[in-house]
Amino acid sequence: MARRNVIVGVDVGTSKVAVVVGQIDTEGHLGIIGLGESPAQGLRKGVIVDIEGTARSIEQAVEWAEQMSGAEINSAYVTISGPNLGSQVNRGVVAVSSHDKEISSEDVQRVLQAVRVVMLPSDRRIVHVLPRQFIVDGYDGIVDPIGMAGSRLEVEAVIVTAAGTSLQNLFKSVERAGLAIEETVLGPFASGEAVLQAAERDLGAVVADIGAGTTDIAIYEQGSLWFSSSIPVGGDYITSDLAVGLRTTISQAEKVKQESGCVLSALASDSDVVSITAVGEKGNRLVSRKTLGDIIQPRAEEILCLIKREIKRSGYRGMLPGGCVLTGGTASLDGLTELAREVLEMPVRVGVPENVGGLADVVSSPRFAACIGLLMYGTRNRHEFGDMDEHFHLGGMFSRLRAWFQDLFS
Repeated sequence: MARRNVIVGVDVGTSKVAVVVGQIDTEGHLGIIGLGESPAQGLRKGVIVDIEGTARSIEQAVEWAEQMSGAEINSAYVTISGPNLGSQVNRGVVAVSSHDKEISSEDVQRVLQAVRVVMLPSDRRIVHVLPRQFIVDGYDGIVDPIGMAGSRLEVEAVIVTAAGTSLQNLFKSVERAGLAIEETVLGPFASGEAVLQAAERDLGAVVADIGAGTTDIAIYEQGSLWFSSSIPVGGDYITSDLAVGLRTTISQAEKVKQESGCVLSALASDSDVVSITAVGEKGNRLVSRKTLGDIIQPRAEEILCLIKREIKRSGYRGMLPGGCVLTGGTASLDGLTELAREVLEMPVRVGVPENVGGLADVVSSPRFAACIGLLMYGTRNRHEFGDMDEHFHLGGMFSRLRAWFQDLFS
């Protein structure tokens, strides 16, 4: 970065690329100073299919963010999401090395390296190592073991993996846009950083980031990520049905969905109408919001049922008293919260980024949750680890990703 107190997040989604610029003050507080958006090109259901098109979208969004913030953008934290992601649980164990048996940061680094030793298919690469808990001499549930006395240190961690080719395409797209990647961060994990309250993380909660092409899910328990997955279905599924049902274009259907869409037809009225330009017809015709609800509701129910299925598939047997927090552009649909409560059978709310200053109102929307979460994640890491690029931490710095990446593809 041109200025060390400036931090940038890039969220590469199916329908849009968002770039948010933040500034960290002397007390470590984050303020928003810039935002850039551009329509996404070259992505389908969260998968990059055109590197040049994706790079152009990133470049355009960066240019807008630079103009708004007045900062030169050279590097960024970048989300990684989509159906190529997966997660699994592994355990690592090491002997405490010091003569007085006091656990040091070096011991924590060694056990986090040990937990990375896991059998993976040849095309999978580790993106995150996220500890659920540390265990010292058989005593579990430890969040921070540094300074404790013990002879045996274990860690139970969630290993988030991605397809190597997906990472390669993302790296190429970002680099062709003229940016260096500080770190790649799991999309729903970033969203959780921005929208979850500490109590929700501790009690057990799920984040469902419903984007245009995918729905990314993260389950939290005892303050840590417990499970993550992605469904290749999102808001575009609803838009497509609207286009067919209303006999209009995809762009018109998307506009109608965003401006007048209602998930529960019971909440809409026949007297509340919108104007539609139908394909093959002269002039516009009027359609009631209740009719829109009749089209949208079944598709929204299907997405919510898939979320419920993923929660069951995770093997989580708790009650998730923190409920479900919906983020992503689709989360703003009128009536979705009420329908989600009914389908998921748990408390549901829409999550918007909190605890940021500056131009916070500009990004006060669930569709910017992942971007703001990137900034929060990066701010915390800078505070905890400074700019020591070689220091291993929970997400794995880009230098390490770059090292194995170059080894793999050179």
